[in-house]
Amino acid sequence: MHRVTDTISIDDSELEESFVRASGPGGQNVNKVSSAVQLRFDARRSRSLPNDVAIRLMKLAGSKLTKDGVIVIVAQEHRDQSRNRAEARERLFEMIRQAAVRPTVRRETKVPKSEKKKRVEGKKRRSEVKAMRKGGWD
Repeated sequence: MHRVTDTISIDDSELEESFVRASGPGGQNVNKVSSAVQLRFDARRSRSLPNDVAIRLMKLAGSKLTKDGVIVIVAQEHRDQSRNRAEARERLFEMIRQAAVRPTVRRETKVPKSEKKKRVEGKKRRSEVKAMRKGGWD
């Protein structure tokens, strides 16, 4: 059980990991060892996530989300499997933490009268300057 936030915990059974060969640094090690991690998490069917968090998570995942609602995270930065595994999990948990924050609803406000008045006065001043340029060269 992985504690992501105060209210959300993800069970190991919901995380599916597969190990593949990584590209990048490692020399001959790259050809022999499957050190890259592919972490799959089914956000749509997860029992651990509240519905609103799951919806925000799927929007947040973007190109990492499959058509079935599965988030796929690939980690291959490090040479050893355990570090890639930890990084993939941390990336997923950070994404869930971001999705858990409810966005604040923006309330529309009116533009203050003083601001409207300032804008109009500025336009008038500019108009007067231009009018003076026009007519003063006879």
